[in-house]
Amino acid sequence: MAVRGTGVGMRKWIAAAALVGLTVVGCDDGTRDDLVVEGTPPATPYSGALDVPVKETGDDGVRAAMESSGAAGRALECDGEIYLGGGGDRWSREDGGSTPEEGLNAYFDMDQPELPDHGYRVERREKDRVLFSYDVRGRTKVAVVVAKDQPHRPGWGPETNASCDPSELPASFTDSRYEIWTDRDGRRVPTTEVSSSAGAEHCDWESAHFLWLGQGKELRQYARDPHRVLGSEVLTAAYDQDARMPVGARDTGYRFHDWELWLTAGKSTAYIRTPDGVEAWPATKQQVGCK
Repeated sequence: MAVRGTGVGMRKWIAAAALVGLTVVGCDDGTRDDLVVEGTPPATPYSGALDVPVKETGDDGVRAAMESSGAAGRALECDGEIYLGGGGDRWSREDGGSTPEEGLNAYFDMDQPELPDHGYRVERREKDRVLFSYDVRGRTKVAVVVAKDQPHRPGWGPETNASCDPSELPASFTDSRYEIWTDRDGRRVPTTEVSSSAGAEHCDWESAHFLWLGQGKELRQYARDPHRVLGSEVLTAAYDQDARMPVGARDTGYRFHDWELWLTAGKSTAYIRTPDGVEAWPATKQQVGCK
């Protein structure tokens, strides 16, 4: 079970529902191309234990994600907090692999995580455990520990996994999967700070767009709804595609392509400045998602 590290369950759920199905290209034996590659060790490779006990609390938050991700969470080198972490599902006799690489491949088959599926490197190797890392500029952003012959789980399979915020992954991966905002200096902003996503097709919400600010109890959700597919029971006010920028509105510095995010003190509406004018995105009455 994966635990979200920063209370972004709703925004991640809606964003995932809006994604187009992805096709994984692999070899005839089911192993992904270039899943594991040779690489230069990071400047500070993980030196701790690989068999760190896992504690499932059922809670959300950074602490819960760390406790449930064992050594994988401790091997991360995030700029911010851990984003996701958890213990691998128990693999069956048919799932376990004959090599650590096949155990890593089983992780992608079983969990189908929204993570890069190639370019991993062996960071640590022990007799019955191997730490695989996906590195960005020499720092570990995704970590997976695979183990061998665990109780009732023969062969190699995934034991723990953890990842940093999607904004810390390469744009070549995130551009087709996430809407990563930037600050006024062009730096990528964590999705736990600001994120957005088109609505889900299977709920006929593809004409709508959602925006999230903050996290936890401070999480706010806004919606662009030009075709009124969400309904008045969802929104606190009507969407306005030709709004006036209120006096006192401030530029947050957040950007997504040619969108600029502006807010007033009350934060009841998100104002998006575009090359064509200003749009007013009302807040939702509660966190909504497509089931």
